[in-house]
Amino acid sequence: MTADTVRSLVASMAPSRPTTVTDDQRLVEDLGYDSLRLMELTVVLERAFSLPSFRPEQLAGVRTAGAVVTLIDNNIAKEVEQ
Repeated sequence: MTADTVRSLVASMAPSRPTTVTDDQRLVEDLGYDSLRLMELTVVLERAFSLPSFRPEQLAGVRTAGAVVTLIDNNIAKEVEQ
């Protein structure tokens, strides 16, 4: 369920306007994200899932839609543990 929501948000904000997003699609090369749009996506995801602000080092290796799903899933799990 979370993965579908994340992919939907990634798709809706992607400059290339894909109808669907798969985990292997790259944010910049395939979906057309630039640095500003990536920052906006980060804020939207933080708010949508009630997560604290991500630190730059958490985002450094996030290059695909699947990596975004993993990032959100991992941070939701951390919030639940606390």
